[in-house]
Amino acid sequence: MGADSDAGATPAVPWRKVLYERQPFPDNYVDRRFLEELRRNIRVRQYSYWAVVREAGLVSQQLSCVALFLTLWSYMEQGDVGPSALLWTGLGCSVLGYMLYEALGGGTCRERTRCADLQSAAVFMAFTFGFSPVLKTLTESVSTDTVYAMSAGMLMAHLVSFPYTQPSLPGSLSLNAALFASVCLASRLPGTLHTFAMLSCALLIFALWPCLLQRLRHAAEWTFPWAAGMVCVCGVVGVSTLWPAGALLLFLALVVLTLVCPLLLVRLQRHKDNIHGPWDEAEIREDLSRFLS
Repeated sequence: MGADSDAGATPAVPWRKVLYERQPFPDNYVDRRFLEELRRNIRVRQYSYWAVVREAGLVSQQLSCVALFLTLWSYMEQGDVGPSALLWTGLGCSVLGYMLYEALGGGTCRERTRCADLQSAAVFMAFTFGFSPVLKTLTESVSTDTVYAMSAGMLMAHLVSFPYTQPSLPGSLSLNAALFASVCLASRLPGTLHTFAMLSCALLIFALWPCLLQRLRHAAEWTFPWAAGMVCVCGVVGVSTLWPAGALLLFLALVVLTLVCPLLLVRLQRHKDNIHGPWDEAEIREDLSRFLS
């Protein structure tokens, strides 16, 4: 952009901001009216600290879900938790969660009946139980270190690709990454029933819990912070029973994600400076739907 060239002799022909018309001015010429259309921060969204903390709580609780899943897997690998106990606990949590999900739904129109939901759950459990022997031997030819590395990478991909803006619809990449990591870890458990219990637990944590949490956010907004906080506490306490130093690291990570990062976002927002002017791309504001019909 050239500098203002009004200083000096004023040409007899006034400058016009038009294209494809020969004028006695350089191509980069602008007059003093050029910056009159300059606007700053016209579409900047003002954030509230506690609103950002609330949204960051979803990220923290998802990280805690991963920590809780790894804690349960570690207990099963060590033999401290049996597969039958995990299955009965998961069944009880599923029933309570489904009842709560239905109660929060109120009078909304349902696309599926309860019988269809029960049938889908039964089919999934039957197929998972039937394929458990196959899944148990799926990674026998792969070294344990490689399995652990793949599981860590898939869980990281799950956290990165999780649809935090709309967790009621788990993304295919996020859910598949979590289930792939679950299959890898479950294949290192002692028996077939252990594998079935671990995969059922993974479905409960990574697929069903986000749906219930989103229903809590919409139907009973005040319950969401308590639910997210409960998951975070369970994750930290679970890790502390196995690795106290890891629990401290998880606690610090949750504090940074939930409290420090939102504070940085709000503090840095005052330094945001977006400029808009006549150099921006043209925006067609006319309704052109009549030409498309």
